[in-house]
Amino acid sequence: MRRRVMSMLAGAILAAGALLAPGSSAAAAQRPDVPAEFGTDWHDPVTAAPPVPKPHTTSCEVTVAETQFRDFTPYKGSYTPPKGCGDRWSKVVLRLDGKVKGRQFDRLGYLHIGGVEVLRTSTPEPSPDGIAWTVEKDVTRYSDTLRGRQPVEMLIGNVVNDTYTGVIDVRATLTFYSAETKGTRPAGGRPARSDRTPDQVLTLADDGTLTTPRNSERLVAEVYATGSGGGCEEYWYLTVPDAAPYSCKAEGGPYREVQVTVDGQLAGIAAPFPTVWTGGWSNPFLWYVIPGPRAFDIKPIEYDLTPFAGLLNDGRPHRVEVTVAGVPTGQSGWSTPVNVLVWQDAHRAHVTGGLTAHETGDLANSAVYTPGSPTAEHRLDTDGGHRFSASGYVDTSHGRVATTVTRTLANTSVHRWTDGETTDTLTATWTDRETVRTGGRTARTNRTYTMDGTTTLGADDRLRTVITLGDRAETGLGGGAPTVLDDTYTGDATYAANAPREERHAVATTGERYRVHGPGGCYDREIRTEQGVLTLDRHRC
Repeated sequence: MRRRVMSMLAGAILAAGALLAPGSSAAAAQRPDVPAEFGTDWHDPVTAAPPVPKPHTTSCEVTVAETQFRDFTPYKGSYTPPKGCGDRWSKVVLRLDGKVKGRQFDRLGYLHIGGVEVLRTSTPEPSPDGIAWTVEKDVTRYSDTLRGRQPVEMLIGNVVNDTYTGVIDVRATLTFYSAETKGTRPAGGRPARSDRTPDQVLTLADDGTLTTPRNSERLVAEVYATGSGGGCEEYWYLTVPDAAPYSCKAEGGPYREVQVTVDGQLAGIAAPFPTVWTGGWSNPFLWYVIPGPRAFDIKPIEYDLTPFAGLLNDGRPHRVEVTVAGVPTGQSGWSTPVNVLVWQDAHRAHVTGGLTAHETGDLANSAVYTPGSPTAEHRLDTDGGHRFSASGYVDTSHGRVATTVTRTLANTSVHRWTDGETTDTLTATWTDRETVRTGGRTARTNRTYTMDGTTTLGADDRLRTVITLGDRAETGLGGGAPTVLDDTYTGDATYAANAPREERHAVATTGERYRVHGPGGCYDREIRTEQGVLTLDRHRC
């Protein structure tokens, strides 16, 4: 029953940036009247994430796309750079404004400019009366692409018919902030290689190959990897081996790993983020106002490919492939678009180098099934992980620079369910620890993702989901104090399953607290809702 309900309710989703609430308070909100159950309208979608900071310089706005999506026909247009803000910008901010009303699933979307994926997004599920939302994303890293006239392609695949009536209306804009005025740049001249905007942004050729400039001195691949599309890979973290009686199967269980190879050689590994879409866990009432972490901010996985720069700089095309380990053979359901960010040596036409070390540990994946019975839960215990390390050097105009990338992944989970899946519980943790040593500089990033949820379908056909999701990261240089990001969502929602929308008698309490603290300062915001009404909006920093 649970899987049938989940498949019916969930769609696909991906996104970018901070989701803004029109008129949200900077202090604790006065508690409004809360209805006994959901009505035909609720608060517009909002997250606790901070808005994109913007400089106080001259700005110029360009509309990139303005359209409606009723089917799977992409919008195609063109982009022209702004006038009046120069062609070197201190920041570029993408803004997506959307609105939809009626009945509709959450829908997956993307925005390409010059073939570069600058946004992957999806929609919230609407109220009958209609909702509006805004997403912002810092896209300064794509500045090189934005300096010239480019084709634009955008799609939020949608279905509109007598049942699903929601037409998705969107407008995407770019706001350019001019560079600092003369004399305001800090001492030291040009920013360090790792701090400045990439010199080029490349995409893979149609045959899956990449040809880098011969003077590349740093390379970073970004992959917008997500399991989506309505099938079982949308809920990959709940899949079980064939021997277990559950509706979503994968021979190796739920362990997933996003891998990048260069000419068939492993060049990077990463843990995918367990995104929960706005129809997820069988219960859209959890996400009507506050989406789960990253649901509207799909961050690309980044892979530092600099150890391979010496090999890639020969002027020839090299095959770059992305695969997701753990996906059953022949099964689709993952999207893995790739951009490659390139930093070049301005004083050398050809940067040579080599790969000096390459170590790949065995991928560990244990999925142990313990059978249940009509009176006892079935159980799957998963324990997986992998380690990767690569070292290389490039001989630049400012000397030889050696880079070592080390990444260690781990995943543990306990999945318990009853016959018929009327109770379904998952407790899971993913860790992704990365160290990049370049010359005398060491950058560390430790990521931890958590999911703890239970869905129960009672004898009265009331479906209840209680869930907590966590997205945590610690980033730092050398032995200095790290910057810590901690984004936690909690929700508890109940409704009448298998009933018409107007007879579901749904109730829900949801909340999110988003905190960032470190040498750069502090941000701490908490929001809460009841029955779709925003009851708390509190800033603590």
